Amino acid sequence: MPVPLRRLVLAVTLSCALVAGATGCGSSEPTTSSPQADTRVNARASAQALEAEAMAQMRAEASQVGRTRAEPTPTTSAEKQKFAKTRFVVNAGLAAGATYQWIVKPFRAGSFKKGADGRRVSLVKAGLAGVFAYNRLKAAIDNAKGDPTLAKAVAPLEEGIEKMKDLPKQLRSGDNTDEIVGNFDSIINDVKDAGKSAGAEVTDKVPSAGELQGAP
Repeated sequence: MPVPLRRLVLAVTLSCALVAGATGCGSSEPTTSSPQADTRVNARASAQALEAEAMAQMRAEASQVGRTRAEPTPTTSAEKQKFAKTRFVVNAGLAAGATYQWIVKPFRAGSFKKGADGRRVSLVKAGLAGVFAYNRLKAAIDNAKGDPTLAKAVAPLEEGIEKMKDLPKQLRSGDNTDEIVGNFDSIINDVKDAGKSAGAEVTDKVPSAGELQGAP
């Protein structure tokens, strides 16, 4: 099941709201919070701020990308197969573009290394991009089922794509980034090769701000 990208942002916001609301309930007598409670609240607030900053940066970077044109609804069997390939190319291309823009590119630039300037935000952006890429690849695999040749080509990749589900969370932790980035890059290349073999060549497409915002 696709992991909602917007839910990641909302979860942090809701967590902070619940903590803040809890402090105003109960006895009317003044209470004092423990250092541990203050630390938890501060940690949640910090995570919320990082999440918001990361998403704002991603939208700003994506705002330069043009809108995707609406496509006609297919009617005949041949049109449906062609449409399936077209949608596969779009979704796989978005996954590839997000992976390169916010995972592979910053990794190669050293942005994930300990001590690197803006490392924490870069890792959060990579995690969000990873969720987006996973969702788009799942959609691409579903699209491929509308074309027998393409479906056969990508079938062996379904298990590997499903294993990507937990990678964004691992990536955000900043541990084993070499291996995780390698896994993302590898599966994207495998999807591209499979698509090309079935006549559905995939090219990188950085998601627009609207596509990031509207991602499931």
